[in-house]
Amino acid sequence: MRQRLAALALLSVTALWGSTFILIKDLTDRLPVVDFLGIRFAIAALALFIVSPRAISRLTPEVRRRSAYAGSIYGIAQILQTIGLTHTSASVSGFVTGMYVVATPLLAAALLRQRIPAAVWIAVGLSTVGLAILSLRGFQIGFGEAVTLVGAILYALHIVALSRWSSPRDALAMATIQTAVISAMCLLLASPGGITLASGTRDWLAVIYMALGAGALAMLAQTWAQGQLSASRAALLMTMEPVFAATFAVAFGNEQLGMRVVFGGGLILAAMLIAEMTEARDALPLE
Repeated sequence: MRQRLAALALLSVTALWGSTFILIKDLTDRLPVVDFLGIRFAIAALALFIVSPRAISRLTPEVRRRSAYAGSIYGIAQILQTIGLTHTSASVSGFVTGMYVVATPLLAAALLRQRIPAAVWIAVGLSTVGLAILSLRGFQIGFGEAVTLVGAILYALHIVALSRWSSPRDALAMATIQTAVISAMCLLLASPGGITLASGTRDWLAVIYMALGAGALAMLAQTWAQGQLSASRAALLMTMEPVFAATFAVAFGNEQLGMRVVFGGGLILAAMLIAEMTEARDALPLE
């Protein structure tokens, strides 16, 4: 039951992330990338700290260090992905970012010595094809794609790190430290030229939504869920992000629901089902 709740939590996280692609693409036309990320994660860290001011003090020094490392990895990935998004289309960015589904089991096998079942590799292949069908309308490797790919590898490293380091009881404090580290990194990069704030009610509403929903809540849910799921399973669940991104683009971005969304999204769903069935089968007791 706890693993099912963790899987549902990660699916909710991907829905929140998927809803931000259109908002980020629009907002970064007026707000520098690192300024936006710094403000977003500062609000997220403050919100998490207010919920439980003493949570961090209850962590061991080792868990605090690990939380800071995880936040640094995620922060660099966020910066690279958002920079990449300003140099490529949202659809290509979604596909390249989704390559963490391939990188995660490779890193888990190399760093954690985990054995990855054949069914999981099949699911990874299906989800990759699904991502390509869903996202790509022509593809070439340029600066934006290359930067986004490095970010995707770092996202995979973050997934592997959380699967190894996080625990449900420490999730809130770890999420607070991670968001604070991400904010500090971004604000430090933004400070030489002065930090630009959002202007206008519309932009502030977008920043606050991404800070509280797709920032604080998403980081907390991801950190809690990954304390109970394998890295490969978590990565496959997270490939629903571009499916949700396409859904929001159709609902709010005046994009049409084409066969790409149907076929691509269908393959990703099939990959998730294969992974979940494999996990359920492996969990059955031996007779």
